[in-house]
Amino acid sequence: MPTPRPGPDSRAPSGSVTVPGSTAAPATTAAPAGSTVPLAVRAGAPAVVAPPAAVAGLEWRPLGAVDIGGLTDLVGRIEDADDPPYRTSAEEIVEYFDSGHAWSAMGGWDATGSLRAFGFVRVRHGDTSLLRAFCSGGVDPLWRHRGAGSAVLDWQVARGRQMLVETGKEAPARIVVHVDEGMDALTRLITARGFEPRRWYTEMRRDLSLPIPEVPLDRHLTVVPWSPELDDAVRRAHNRAFGDHWGSQPHTPESWRQGRTHFAPGWSFVALDRSSDRAQVAGYLMSGRYEQDWPALGWTEGYTEIIGVLREWRGRHVATALMTEAMRAYRDSGMQYAGLDVDTDNLTGAVRLYAKLGYEVTRTSAMYTVEI
Repeated sequence: MPTPRPGPDSRAPSGSVTVPGSTAAPATTAAPAGSTVPLAVRAGAPAVVAPPAAVAGLEWRPLGAVDIGGLTDLVGRIEDADDPPYRTSAEEIVEYFDSGHAWSAMGGWDATGSLRAFGFVRVRHGDTSLLRAFCSGGVDPLWRHRGAGSAVLDWQVARGRQMLVETGKEAPARIVVHVDEGMDALTRLITARGFEPRRWYTEMRRDLSLPIPEVPLDRHLTVVPWSPELDDAVRRAHNRAFGDHWGSQPHTPESWRQGRTHFAPGWSFVALDRSSDRAQVAGYLMSGRYEQDWPALGWTEGYTEIIGVLREWRGRHVATALMTEAMRAYRDSGMQYAGLDVDTDNLTGAVRLYAKLGYEVTRTSAMYTVEI
């Protein structure tokens, strides 16, 4: 059972990039038909979730911050064996225990005291109209095919159901596992437990040695560097821009600041409309710098985590201006490529925009869910 990289809401996929449009599906499109039934009934959560079964000679107990060292070593062994096109940094491991989520974690130790398997379940505090339990985990390559992966996943599903009920909220809900391309064993495990593919994502890159176009904007529109003073206005703009995007949930000030270990302020930009006395955020682009990934990728890149344009300013080249500004920043920092990922089913023209700017597909991933 390899582990997909944990994402922005669970660090996988690595920041779905979209330019939201008027035809995007509502956030609750995938809500189950029976969602009027109370969540406590729909979820079928067990009263008590026991540790995984005693398989593979492992002793199971909850993971905590005291186990960060062992977890870092284990994730390193998993990624060295599976060789995904990324590597998880020690700082990202610390983020596993982030208070921006309700989280629960379990680990399996062998007789020598070495951590050999782990599983996390996270539920973001800010979810309102759609509740999500994100599952991620992994098994040491030397301990695979002994039942540890199945035991971890069964625990995660049961704990996920329980944690969704523990939110005390009434809304459609889902348990989520992200699967990177080539993770066939994980796909078999989760589909055997009722998970179905719900969404697909495409990683893309753009060669920065190619000419970067100049993009003229309307007279009152300007692209400026991101700054801490603009950050909360960007958060509010993001909540508006993504309000009609599939599966999106609003960010609180706390959740917006989570997961920024590799945030690159110098590669992030905001489009402002100064046509009135008070400048308004028309769009924004947030970037990440994942240096630990570059050897695995085989190239250096500036990574566009997320881009959004508010409805009032769509169709006015704001997204293109933000992206080309970021490309120049990446290039001027010595990067070879600009990278991003996009929801393949995005209805807003984002995939066409990226292709037009010279982005090419590198790999894919998928979201599998159990709808509750």
